[in-house]
Amino acid sequence: MSDAVEQARAAAAAAKAAADEARRLADEAAARAEELAAALAASVPTADAAPDADAPDVAGAPAPTPAPAADDGTPATTDGPASSSGTGTAPPGSAPASTPADATAPADATGPADATGPAGATGPADATGPLGPDAVSAVRDGYEVTGSALELGALVNGEALPDVQVRIPLGMLNRHGLVAGATGTGKTRTLQLLAEQIAANGVPVFAADIKGDLSGLAVPGTSSEKLLARTAGIGQDWQAVASEAEFYSLGGQGTGVPIRATVSGFGPLLLSKVLGLNETQESSLGLVFHYAEQAGLPLVDLSDLRSVLTFLVSDDGKEELAELGGLSKQTAGVILRELITFADQGADQFFGEPEIDTQVFLRTAADGRGVVSLLEVPGVQDQPQVFSTFLMWLLADLFNEIPEVGDQDKPKLVFFFDEAHLLFNGASKDFTDQIVRTVRLIRSKGVGIFFVTQTPKDVPNDVLAQLGSRIQHQLRAHTPDDAKALRATVSTYPSSDYDLGEVLTSLATGEAIVTVMNEKGAPTPVAWTRLRAPQGSMDPMPAPDLEARVQSSPLLATYGTRVDPDSAYEMLARRMEAAAADAAAADAAKAAAAAAAEAEKEVARAQATAAKEAAAKAKQEERDRAAAQKEYEKAQREFERAERAAEARRSGRSSTRTTASRKANDPLSDLLGSGLGRTIAKEVVQGIFSTLRRRR
Repeated sequence: MSDAVEQARAAAAAAKAAADEARRLADEAAARAEELAAALAASVPTADAAPDADAPDVAGAPAPTPAPAADDGTPATTDGPASSSGTGTAPPGSAPASTPADATAPADATGPADATGPAGATGPADATGPLGPDAVSAVRDGYEVTGSALELGALVNGEALPDVQVRIPLGMLNRHGLVAGATGTGKTRTLQLLAEQIAANGVPVFAADIKGDLSGLAVPGTSSEKLLARTAGIGQDWQAVASEAEFYSLGGQGTGVPIRATVSGFGPLLLSKVLGLNETQESSLGLVFHYAEQAGLPLVDLSDLRSVLTFLVSDDGKEELAELGGLSKQTAGVILRELITFADQGADQFFGEPEIDTQVFLRTAADGRGVVSLLEVPGVQDQPQVFSTFLMWLLADLFNEIPEVGDQDKPKLVFFFDEAHLLFNGASKDFTDQIVRTVRLIRSKGVGIFFVTQTPKDVPNDVLAQLGSRIQHQLRAHTPDDAKALRATVSTYPSSDYDLGEVLTSLATGEAIVTVMNEKGAPTPVAWTRLRAPQGSMDPMPAPDLEARVQSSPLLATYGTRVDPDSAYEMLARRMEAAAADAAAADAAKAAAAAAAEAEKEVARAQATAAKEAAAKAKQEERDRAAAQKEYEKAQREFERAERAAEARRSGRSSTRTTASRKANDPLSDLLGSGLGRTIAKEVVQGIFSTLRRRR
């Protein structure tokens, strides 16, 4: 494939070289023809009788001078301008034979002497241009429109031709278009011109106001002599007219009704584009959105998405993260870090509720004119990806909401995508495919899209192929890359009599090369066009007036105040709180169980101690009883011994012992020895030791 492209490029280069050589040879032939014609003119007086030198010329007129030769080597006629006999650019240094003496056109009459001044003000009426009469007629016929049309301007052919108007059929606007050109070449004014005329035809318009210049279309323009001279020269009857406009701002940044979107409505594909994620991370973010939807977690703002990601990488959500499949904890961490950085830049203001209803961009005014919706984007330089991707979200949402209508006499909405190169810069294949699909299919829903950028190469080929209208302002070729872009741009135009490589670098401000689709859907001839002037002010609307317009908007009551609904952040916070409460309850139950176990252990220890003490006490009591029994038995033995001794004494007592001596020697023995004494002693012993037996 690359070999075929290289061969084609080589063939094109060879053809261009051959054409340059042919042009050079033609110029040389024309110069030789001029020399021959001059020599012939010098020899004419000698062929006839010379007039009296003192006699005046007839009517005081000088002798006629033959016309120079045309490009084909044949002398041109002298009864008309040179532009009527050729189709190419006049050779350098040549001039038409009938050019008056006071003509101020340059020698190379391929454009007006002052391209930025009033058309035809400094050039002669018959100045030579790059197009011949047949080509001019083809342009005139190609831009004839029977129905409603946008008036772009007048054909430039050496000078502006007011009778050859360049138009875009209103019904062809849904074939989309491109407005391109280097900085300062008039793209913004062209955008304003188109927006004003589209709205005047009853079609709503949406456009981003990058520099704040477009706000002036809501204010009548200011007339001046220079403006009126220029517009009169291209056949424009200029009048100051203000358009009906509504002003918006992204998330309230700037002056306008805030436009917000929910994160779930924005979608993972567009958000990945904003965050600069690679394809793997983009796929992982899609899984996160899928999980949130399945889990019933609404994603309203960035805090909701961060909460879901934080939950998934936490200990509580690791099981659910594992179930997603293909989403690693490391990838989730990368996405989370990018979201935090994104939010720190202030981008979280763009997400939230109330989400804008894109149907508000389809409104018309009470007088039937379309409302021009202008989105103020003051910080686009700081957040270009956010701006461009947000516009793509609006377009995608319109695509989802608007029903199919097919081809109509006029579109339902025209959407201007300014700074389009920001949208496609670094875009993934999936993202680009979505844009191509949207651009291709939204036509049937009555929406036209105009991409506004610096060069056509800023727009992918698949998107560029869908654009039916082309308005190309001046391109610059100061660098090799610029020259390459210029050649690529030239190659995309239909064949014409223009040397587009030269014309595109010499266009004046307010001029453009135009080709559009006619009412039959066929491309129109390429036309060098001097564009009309907008009827609104070309200066921004004064800030106090803009603020007053916004404050009086009926949409401000609906979209002016941000709301914070119950969404994923709050739901997960409650879930985490419940999980924390459950964990605390589980910890408390565990602690209570541990305390109960410890109490049981204490009871068991106390019971063991009590049992030990009781056993020791019982043992001690047993010892005491044994000791008491031993004492009892000892006392019993002593008693029995005493009784036996007493009995022995009684039996061996002599009959001669007297009562007096018994009393004197042992009264107790006498008492115990008596029957009464023995009875008393026995009762006492039994009383003592019977008590011991009861204790046992």
